[in-house]
Amino acid sequence: MTTVTTLGFPRIGARRELKFALESYWRGDTTADALRDTARELRRRHWRLQRDAGADAVPCNDFSLYDHVLDTAFLFDAIPDAYRALADADPLAGYFALARGVQKDGADLRALEMTKWFDTNYHYLVPELHGGQSFRLRGDKPVAEYLEAIADGHVARPVLLGPVSFLLLSKTVDGSDRLALLDRLLPVYAELLSRLKQAGAEWVQIDEPCLVLDLDDDDRAAFLKAYGALAEADRPNLLLATYFGKLGDNLPLAAALPVDGLHLDLVRGLDQLDEVLKVLPKGRVLSAGLVDGRNIWRANLDNALILAKYALGHVGEERLWLAPSCSLLHVPVDATGEKNLSGDLRSWLAFARQKIEELRVLSDALASPRAAEAALADARDRIESRRRSDKVHRAAIASRLAALDGAAAHRASPYPQRRQKQAAALRLPAFPTTTIGSFPQTQAVREARAHHKAGKWSDADYDRFLAEETERCVRFQEEIGLDVLVHGEFERNDMVEYFGEQLDGFAFTRNGWVQSYGSRCVKPPVIYGDVQRPVPMTVRWSQYAQSLTDRPMKGMLTGPVTVLQWSFVRDDQPRAQTCRQIALALRDEVLDLEAAGIGVIQIDEPALREGLPLRRADWQAYLDWAVECFRITASGVADETQVHTHMCYSEFNDIMEAVAAMDADVISIETSRSRMELLEAFAEFRYPNEIGPGVYDIHSPRVPDREEMLALLRKAREVIAPEQLWVNPDCGLKTRAWPETRAALEALVAAARQIRSEVVAVA
Repeated sequence: MTTVTTLGFPRIGARRELKFALESYWRGDTTADALRDTARELRRRHWRLQRDAGADAVPCNDFSLYDHVLDTAFLFDAIPDAYRALADADPLAGYFALARGVQKDGADLRALEMTKWFDTNYHYLVPELHGGQSFRLRGDKPVAEYLEAIADGHVARPVLLGPVSFLLLSKTVDGSDRLALLDRLLPVYAELLSRLKQAGAEWVQIDEPCLVLDLDDDDRAAFLKAYGALAEADRPNLLLATYFGKLGDNLPLAAALPVDGLHLDLVRGLDQLDEVLKVLPKGRVLSAGLVDGRNIWRANLDNALILAKYALGHVGEERLWLAPSCSLLHVPVDATGEKNLSGDLRSWLAFARQKIEELRVLSDALASPRAAEAALADARDRIESRRRSDKVHRAAIASRLAALDGAAAHRASPYPQRRQKQAAALRLPAFPTTTIGSFPQTQAVREARAHHKAGKWSDADYDRFLAEETERCVRFQEEIGLDVLVHGEFERNDMVEYFGEQLDGFAFTRNGWVQSYGSRCVKPPVIYGDVQRPVPMTVRWSQYAQSLTDRPMKGMLTGPVTVLQWSFVRDDQPRAQTCRQIALALRDEVLDLEAAGIGVIQIDEPALREGLPLRRADWQAYLDWAVECFRITASGVADETQVHTHMCYSEFNDIMEAVAAMDADVISIETSRSRMELLEAFAEFRYPNEIGPGVYDIHSPRVPDREEMLALLRKAREVIAPEQLWVNPDCGLKTRAWPETRAALEALVAAARQIRSEVVAVA
């Protein structure tokens, strides 16, 4: 029979067990051994779950305490010098210092830069390399976890991030060529592969997702060199895994690499199968990614079976593996517990476990069509139920979308005219200070939300608590001297989930958690149908907060592209159409905020860049509708109303025209981890509107002082005109504690005041 397998599995646990274990360890409440015990139990549980769901072989070394790219850097000793002493003395402490930074016992280390993993909502840590970088094996994690899986009775396949993708996803701090380090790196990969073979591994999965990107001649030469060298190593069989798109013009390269198997994403790259089969060398295993590893909808098994049969006819059952399109890291663990969803909606969902079960059905159907017919019929019924459901399609929404005209996506006046009116209305100082939106979600806030949700608190009790927290937050901001305030968002859980809960067409799972980075988990909404806003969503708390102060209060919204990107999106219509529906719903909210007296409205779009297609040829079509959707949301307000947006962990160089075309009056961006590197794109482009480069990295518990922030502001002032600059953290403060928040924001305000005085002195 064909082999059923996966490329990777969620790490955090169905109940976020890893998150809680990590945070307990970081607080000092539990030991490193307790953390390792939890990790070991999760691995064993997940291997058993995959086997019980129908997998013949399971991946190993796909588990991580924080991030698999960081694991790779640590494994190969690609550790910046500043962290080395700590990593040598206490490897676990050194590992987490790279991930989170550290500020104690005389150590003051920043976290590594973090950015999006291709076009997903998962974040990885960017390894920092330098010319002359040396590599060696540090520890034996891949071997140890393979032996762990074997001892537990599984057929296991270690997973490694491939050498070329590892280098391409890294950065060099001295500007040297990353790929020039390949000759130093390959012997260490060969050594690791030899150790895995000695341990008994028959196959190793080596992930090279960069093969679906636009590659230049140097990149292609690096792949040929790397796999030519590894072919000479004493190694197991290699499964070269590609995902998130099709190989396209890199297909001849991938087919030429001397590996033993090739994995294809046949969800995003459906039309590549025929071409691949024409060039796939005889004897090579084909791993067919037939179910979507990034979304939660049941697969059309009849269509998948057609592909599987076609592949089977070319390679034979011994060389055909059935798999998800990519690692299941991007979906929740198991949908069987989602009893809060309606029965029909629940029947449309497939989380990680259900996706493996679908693959098992396909494998069984290839071996014995009659034996699998009942399962295939059940799958057909689920697909048809969704297609016909009146919960999915609403004629009124379709009519409103059809009536949309071009004027809806344009402000009444160009930015220079708006700027003058906003300056008169807001009366802000130079280098105005603000925050990105959320303030610390303390244990008390989380408990209050849980009590209300469980019915232990009445609506009145909960509202009283929220009012007190909001007023305390407003008074705090006034006290430390911020110029534009926010209400703190204590009534909100996740920034997308909060809005989805109030929009038609969205549903919410109980345990649909996925990892964003480290211990940060999100529970994406499920967009199953046409979207509209029944009633105002944010006006009440923004209006209340504004009533407490004479200073400008920002209304806070999540933008349409980010709501789309950070949800599990329906796959039965173009994403652009769903995004326009969301934009119209949010436009209604923006207009209601303005009518309620809110003169500053922030529409966050941190996901705009991550939605960019992986191939440049596809960029413009996406950017056209993404920018249009933002502008539909923002453009109904008067000139005096100042529209902000926020974007983080993005490379802006290639999309500056699109960012400018959004025409936000103010954009805030993440720049603290990159030491203002991202600001260079705005400077080179001569970005015309106002900009707030983040001077405080909120994803780390480390607290920067005034001088550090001031240095960043001076660096920003060198490339951006002072009248354009705002001063703010790089993201919301939800995950931080109040003591560090106070210390950091007091330093931020002091830095802003100092830079103002310096500008006045120069003038």
